[in-house]
Amino acid sequence: MTWAPPTTYHQLHKPFTAFLSPCKTPALHLLISCSSTESCNRDNKGHFHSPSRSQQSFQKIKKNHSLQPKRLHQRHRGDSFVEWVKKKKQSDPTDILQQDGDWSKEQFWDFIRFLRESSRTSEILQAFDLWKDVEKSRINEENYVKIISLLFEDGLTDAAILALKQMESHGIRPSLEMYNVVIHGFARAGRFEDAVFYLEEMMNAGLKPDTETYDGLIQSYGKYGMYDEMGRCLREMESGGCLPDYVTYNLLIREFAKAGLLNKMESTYSALLAKRMDLQNSTLVAMLEAYANFGILDKMEKVFRRVLNSKAYLKDDLIRRLARVYIEKLMFSRLEDLGLDLSSRTGSTDLVWCLRLLSHACTLSKKGMYFIIQEMESSEVPWNVTTANIMALAYLKMKDFTHLEILLSELPSRYVKPDIVTVGVLFDAIISGFRGNPVKRLWTKTGFFDDTVEMNTDALVLIAFGKGKFLKDFEEMFPLFEAKTRNGMWTYRHLIDSVKTRFVGG
Repeated sequence: MTWAPPTTYHQLHKPFTAFLSPCKTPALHLLISCSSTESCNRDNKGHFHSPSRSQQSFQKIKKNHSLQPKRLHQRHRGDSFVEWVKKKKQSDPTDILQQDGDWSKEQFWDFIRFLRESSRTSEILQAFDLWKDVEKSRINEENYVKIISLLFEDGLTDAAILALKQMESHGIRPSLEMYNVVIHGFARAGRFEDAVFYLEEMMNAGLKPDTETYDGLIQSYGKYGMYDEMGRCLREMESGGCLPDYVTYNLLIREFAKAGLLNKMESTYSALLAKRMDLQNSTLVAMLEAYANFGILDKMEKVFRRVLNSKAYLKDDLIRRLARVYIEKLMFSRLEDLGLDLSSRTGSTDLVWCLRLLSHACTLSKKGMYFIIQEMESSEVPWNVTTANIMALAYLKMKDFTHLEILLSELPSRYVKPDIVTVGVLFDAIISGFRGNPVKRLWTKTGFFDDTVEMNTDALVLIAFGKGKFLKDFEEMFPLFEAKTRNGMWTYRHLIDSVKTRFVGG
């Protein structure tokens, strides 16, 4: 396998020398131009050697800028360093570095952070070339590891390798840490041939891969769905005398869980337990998610108990997946239990109230819904549109139009703004014989029908009750609706006028 680094940095980005004035700062111009291979000599090993003129100029530059840090400190008085750089919008940031002459270590890395936040990562290596050449002690592996890591993180793999070759040209041999950065950087980008190339180069240099080396490869193989390669990587790891630790096993379990490979997930989990290794919280959550995705109730609940006893963080989307399993299996009482379990960890959030109210609404229990509403009011928890729509859908299903009218009519006084689901309940009820004119007049008076169409109801509500005729017709119109919404043209009135011929009393 043959690999060659990019020929010149100028082929990757706009030349940094374009920002400098050669006639005003010839020495600096010469130094920066040596960051490209066009102005440096390169031997047959790919190492760079700067012209002797730049070496002669270095001491002169350092002497001329010896008083610059004091002037720089005065310029930044009253502002943070990054705030001051941001104010210099008319100058290129790297040009500011040239003008100042030198920055402290903290200021330089602040500046690098500024470049990344400004989506100007391509200028990082240019700035580093200028900064390190002012003080030769900055040419060390620690700084190169940081720079190369950042370049890989932002997808500039060619620039990262150029920096690596530049480091080697200074006589600095890559350490295990540096090789891991490079191998993982290529692997994350899906460039596994390059990753293996540097893995072999590392071993040829007498450096033995560690668990971190293999863990990074395994994680990237999982990211790209290369599960056979994950297994092969694990075998190579063991055959090379690098025994997998608990981090490796947890990583494998998570990757198999994400892929839905339950047999591999469970066998790896059993191996971890047999070796008496710790199971990480994130691994527990990944297993819970896998069982929820497949609707395996008993194993899902068993892992959920373990999660509750841990400090693992549960995202709302995962909680909704658990709830969906209960809804699909018509186990509505478990929604109440799920809500109470979560409230013991997180308090009574909107999602907790949603789960508990849904538990009773799905069984059409007016008494149960009333109990939850009373508990909300005693806790001074205001209604939201999800609360209102859960009850409205239950009343619609029961065809209890008396309670439905009371509910819809009191929404303005409760400061609850209806959404598309509420409108759907109203017009579906009209089809079933509900006299909805009083509600429509009230909403017209409040100006609701002139508002932009919104969907603010928790997704669990529609999973539990399904979609009525109005919402199904709405979905058929959705492509047109979405296009007009971007232009701010769709209101509830426009939507209703578009479908009113399908509804009695529309």
